[in-house]
Amino acid sequence: MTPRLVANRSLLALAGLVLLGGGLLILFAGLDVYRHYDLVTPVGWPLTTQDDVLLSSADRARWSNQGWWWWPTVIAVLTLVLLLALWWLLAQLRRRHPGALPVAGTTARNGIELRDHVLSNAIAAEAGALPGVEQAAVRITGRPAHPRTRVSLTLTPHGAPNAALDALCEGPLRTVHHSTGSDMPFEARLRVARHKPHRTE
Repeated sequence: MTPRLVANRSLLALAGLVLLGGGLLILFAGLDVYRHYDLVTPVGWPLTTQDDVLLSSADRARWSNQGWWWWPTVIAVLTLVLLLALWWLLAQLRRRHPGALPVAGTTARNGIELRDHVLSNAIAAEAGALPGVEQAAVRITGRPAHPRTRVSLTLTPHGAPNAALDALCEGPLRTVHHSTGSDMPFEARLRVARHKPHRTE
């Protein structure tokens, strides 16, 4: 899992927990769950009855008397949170892969293009059939003018990394060069599959 996916899932999980907690507080108060089931809430627990409000008159008066710096600080923090949320949204919308690549000897204007996922699937199928390779995953990233190929190979327990890397360069990656007509830079990550335990009797 990439760091970007980890960050996205962590932020989504955090936002989901906050929204779920707030929704449950409002739901319990609206349905008067605490009184119906004789539940004892901690001291200072918000929204325990249907008549409760989030900020009482005493709370509003107390927060209003904090001084001149209080509300500018609150507004600045909320603005920062909003800007960070917008930045995160734009980062998700920004495309991280080229989309389509021109076939060798053509340009995008000629209408002969190769979709990046089709090319990556073809590379993965060819790489997965190499000797000593158990599984292959390929992803093409970057802009259309400067694409990059990321290859993840899972070798068999007896696979040789040097031999697998040489076979990858001479086979699938050479096919990429012939298909696109460009020397696309690539990044290869190799790992070895775990040995299955041998049982002796």
